Amino acid sequence: MVDVPINTAHLGPTIKPKTGRDAWIMRAFIVVIGLYLVITLAFPLYAMLSKSFNTYAFDLSRYEIQVNTGTGWGDPITVEDLNEAVKKYKPEDLKTSSDGRLPIVEMIDGFSFRSKTLYRLRNTTKGSAYLVGSERITDTQWHEYTSNEFRRVFLKPVVATGLDNFVQYFSNPSLFNSIYNSLFIAIVSMVITITLAFTFAYAMARSKMRFKGAFKVIAMAPILVPSLLPGIALVYLFGNQGMLKVLMGDQTIYGPIGIIAGSVFFTFPHAMIIIQTSLSISDARLYEASDALGASKIKTFFTVTLPGARYGLISAAFVVFNLVITDFGLPKVIGGQFNVLAVDIYKQVIGQQNFEMGAVVSVVLLIPAMFAFAIDRIVQKKQVSTLTARSVPYEPKVNRRFDNIMFTYSAVVAGLIVTVLAVCQFAALIKFWPYDLTLSLVNYDFDVMDGGGWGSFTNSIKLGFMVAFIGTVVVFVGAYMVEKVPAFGLGRSAFQFLAMLPMAIPGMVLGLAYIFFFNDPANPLNGIYGTMAILVICSITHFYTVSHLTALTALKQMDKEFESVSASLKQPFYKLFTRVTVPVCLPAILDISIYLFVNAMTTVSALIFLYSPDTTLASVAMLNMDDAGDIAPAAAMGMMIFYANSIARIIHHFASKGLYTKTQAWRTR
Repeated sequence: MVDVPINTAHLGPTIKPKTGRDAWIMRAFIVVIGLYLVITLAFPLYAMLSKSFNTYAFDLSRYEIQVNTGTGWGDPITVEDLNEAVKKYKPEDLKTSSDGRLPIVEMIDGFSFRSKTLYRLRNTTKGSAYLVGSERITDTQWHEYTSNEFRRVFLKPVVATGLDNFVQYFSNPSLFNSIYNSLFIAIVSMVITITLAFTFAYAMARSKMRFKGAFKVIAMAPILVPSLLPGIALVYLFGNQGMLKVLMGDQTIYGPIGIIAGSVFFTFPHAMIIIQTSLSISDARLYEASDALGASKIKTFFTVTLPGARYGLISAAFVVFNLVITDFGLPKVIGGQFNVLAVDIYKQVIGQQNFEMGAVVSVVLLIPAMFAFAIDRIVQKKQVSTLTARSVPYEPKVNRRFDNIMFTYSAVVAGLIVTVLAVCQFAALIKFWPYDLTLSLVNYDFDVMDGGGWGSFTNSIKLGFMVAFIGTVVVFVGAYMVEKVPAFGLGRSAFQFLAMLPMAIPGMVLGLAYIFFFNDPANPLNGIYGTMAILVICSITHFYTVSHLTALTALKQMDKEFESVSASLKQPFYKLFTRVTVPVCLPAILDISIYLFVNAMTTVSALIFLYSPDTTLASVAMLNMDDAGDIAPAAAMGMMIFYANSIARIIHHFASKGLYTKTQAWRTR
């Protein structure tokens, strides 16, 4: 049989559907929100990356001076030729940060501003500069100064691009050791957390024990507090004057032990949620087959349960790893002399004003964070593919012995979580630990404490509401447009990439990137630096990814027939959006808002570089109080954050329940 080619030329050219008005408007929304992410994420990261390759050093050959002691001007001499003066400096002493200055008078032996000696100074090459007070001189003309004026002259460093900063970082043992410390802490915390969280999630999903709901509520409590709070609790429990210090023996809580213990506390609920989700989608038919084959409980566990939950375990492991290695608050409070990467960024920027080296450490921190994020995304895609339409949900059976064991374990875990919170509340109510145990509210008088007052707490509430409202609108609208817009494949892909990127960026890195980008006077957006606006923008961008995924999950549950019917009735997309999409997705919208509110209240790493005296936040005030030695007030502020988030969660619960009854009745038909 011979295939005969079919001539389709008479059919005419392929006709592409015309892009309608609604499609163009939706594309415009994608472009606008995508541009927001470019400005608030891509540009700052590029500015930070560029900064990490900038090196600054004083090139003394770029200047000449002349000295007149009363007998006329001497021959021009380069500062580099002043041998005795140059001997004061080693080559590394002439390297500096971008804002470095070198007083020219330090190069002149026997200089006195009271002498009648006159000085001339000039730049020998274009691109050179020096400062006279705040005036920048860039020309190559001779300028004459008296001795008193000459002491106000400073040389400016010359910028170069290269890998010198990275070479310097990796050649410094103390800085390079931070990489090992960070990886060590993250891996050990990950192993411990996953083990504890898996057992707890297994109890929730595989037992018929009592009080599951109460245990789960308690297990979620660490999400409502800043990561600094468990560090403060551990200080009161096992610190130098702790209640249970005797249990530490020769060990100290200030260092890796304290960081690991605190990390397990605040990452536990994140891991538990992911693992419980993976256990909840197990197929009961596999367990029935295992029972029919006579397999033991242990063999079933290792051949059915663990393989079925493997993707959830791997995903949870990398989430915990990412949270720990990028956390700043906990190591800052209880780390002692144990350096980690996130704290190194803070020390370089705040302690030494070395922004370039801070950028280098940020780039180093980005590598493991992005690696963990990439693995997590791959694993999550594989996990979804294991659930089929024919799967039968697993229903646990009553087993008194097993249920009692799981109940005991869950009660112990819940008890430990409650203990940490109770210790912080106890410390906040004690007048002066451990010498005066009188109950008092003196630690709540934040206005007399160093580091922040009640205004800080008020600012955090304002920030939380603004981030929740504005962020929810931006995220949900962006997710709707990218999910429902017809065609526009390239634009959708670019937007999805930008929307997923924030999860891979540590808060410290994003905050430092904002300094480089928004604090540049040449940036038209420089005016928002130091205002509440930049804190709102940074918080929305930092927590964009999870919110975006939540919105997409809700939108994907809606049948595409809604759009078809709306188009056939010639209704504009915004009517479908407001009258159908928003009511149907209202539970997800509320989830996004409470997620953004809670994280805006608890975050410290992303905003530690961006606040001003007028926009100090509660979490930042905690850190400042702890630095000032006011640990009890810091605990009190942390508990205020916990109570504010708890109230918000309760309101969210009842609001969701009420709205669900009114708007989601169709789901039960």
